[in-house]
Amino acid sequence: MNIIVCVKQVPGTNKVAVDPVTGVLIRDGVDSKINPYDLFALEEGFSLAEKTDGCVKTLSMGPPQAKEALKETLWMGASESVLLSDRKFGGADVAATSCALALGIKKLGEYDIIICGKQTTDGDTAQVGPELAQRLGIEHIANVTEILECRDGYITVTADLDTVIQTAKIKLPCLITIEKDANTPRLPSYNRKKSMDCDELIKVYSVADIPDADENMLGLKGSPTQVERIFPPEKNSGQEISEGSSDELCDKLFELLSTRKFI
Repeated sequence: MNIIVCVKQVPGTNKVAVDPVTGVLIRDGVDSKINPYDLFALEEGFSLAEKTDGCVKTLSMGPPQAKEALKETLWMGASESVLLSDRKFGGADVAATSCALALGIKKLGEYDIIICGKQTTDGDTAQVGPELAQRLGIEHIANVTEILECRDGYITVTADLDTVIQTAKIKLPCLITIEKDANTPRLPSYNRKKSMDCDELIKVYSVADIPDADENMLGLKGSPTQVERIFPPEKNSGQEISEGSSDELCDKLFELLSTRKFI
């Protein structure tokens, strides 16, 4: 089984400045680490590869220093990696990021399953995985807590959907995003670190290296949304849960929106 795991290098601190013009995080000179959710995705990929006699390849988009994160994935068990690194990729929102990752996946070749962390700690949108699946035209499910079975061209998983735990059977190829605490991520192997030539196993591609890349769909130029300001959200624990048939729920929703003058 060919498995691709998408990872991202994120700031190792929450004290990161924001460019006042572009609204993009200023990452230069900031200590970085693998996005914590991606560690769970990596472990799920390695475990699945061990059960199916498969291999794990890793993919990331970021500045040159993101290569360090990919080296760590190789020490953990990945067979090869691709880094998309070019200033033209910079400042991407979720739409432009998913577009770039789709191009990177084509560089990695055939795959049976793509695994992503549920979200990143620097963006928290949880949208890149599903958007990537849409661009690739494959089935997907988010918030996966466990892979139950993989056989006959299908994968069966459980997903935490807040109010219910769902069991789903999905046709391969597909994409899943992994919830936190789905497993216990392994540590990098010291022996692999000492024996591997990571520079040979990590391919770095710029926009110019991807013939079918459309610069208008990448980076700031390809981002329909931009950050105006970053601030801690107000906490609101209130919620209202309604039950009933689809018609009854539609009536309740219409009444609620009308009462609050949203419509």
